[in-house]
Amino acid sequence: MRILITGAGGMVGSALRARLGAQGQTISRLVRHPANASRGEAYWNPEGGSIDKTGLADLKPEVVVHLAGENIASGRWNETRKRKIRDSRVNGTRALADALAHLETKPRALICASAVGFYGSRGDEPLTEASPPGEGFLAEVCQAWEEGSELAAKAGIRTVNLRIGVILSPEGGALKKMLLPFKLGLGGVIGSGQQYWSWISLDDVVNAIEFAIQNETLRGPVNVAAPDPITNKEFTKTLGRVLWRPTCFPLPASTARMLIGEMADALLLSSARVVPAKLEKAGFKFQYSGLKEALKHLLK
Repeated sequence: MRILITGAGGMVGSALRARLGAQGQTISRLVRHPANASRGEAYWNPEGGSIDKTGLADLKPEVVVHLAGENIASGRWNETRKRKIRDSRVNGTRALADALAHLETKPRALICASAVGFYGSRGDEPLTEASPPGEGFLAEVCQAWEEGSELAAKAGIRTVNLRIGVILSPEGGALKKMLLPFKLGLGGVIGSGQQYWSWISLDDVVNAIEFAIQNETLRGPVNVAAPDPITNKEFTKTLGRVLWRPTCFPLPASTARMLIGEMADALLLSSARVVPAKLEKAGFKFQYSGLKEALKHLLK
């Protein structure tokens, strides 16, 4: 199968490319540097919303997995950073969906990343794909991000929007940033600790993408989060136990806001109790449905 991946150099993209490549799939990429067609590359500028449509057509993708987007936690938010976060997702998705919609030979499916940030902060309310969107910057970005893929869906391309939770991997993301303080015994509850964190292991994100490629019944929004969302307090205790370290140093909400500003409320203090209803109904089996077993595997 010919599979085109955007964001192929990121944490998820790299893991997915390795998995699919090992299966003998033909992998191509959209890249931001001068493209080498012989290596299966085509040029695009996601923030600017432009793409080499001729190069894209030459790749003849049967499935497109769209993962590209500016890292939301790589720096303190200001108006410039927030614009880059939004434009990299919304403009890039619109340009890609439009280009795919106009291909003479269209791909069978567009698997497009989104995030559980779509739901905003909702306390302990169980959130399925039928739940309405929330409020705030990330919720607005996710709504526009998903709307950007509608051009592909209207052209008859099966389109799946994967609302992905907090991805756990020691190689990147939130867990990597937490490991050092926790290993030093400096970990602790953030804010009240009652906010729900909808997490998922990197292995299961890749498994879910493969499942979405293969399962033609999946369309529209799909929650990609473990079936056991837990509070920050439970997460903290579990990580401490797995590492055999105390977790006695809480991070008050006020301190978190002072350290990282608006990101604190959006990423650390926000509560989203997400339920993977569509995946489970379709028969997807999580490799790691419980946090303790997932952390033991990830941290060896």
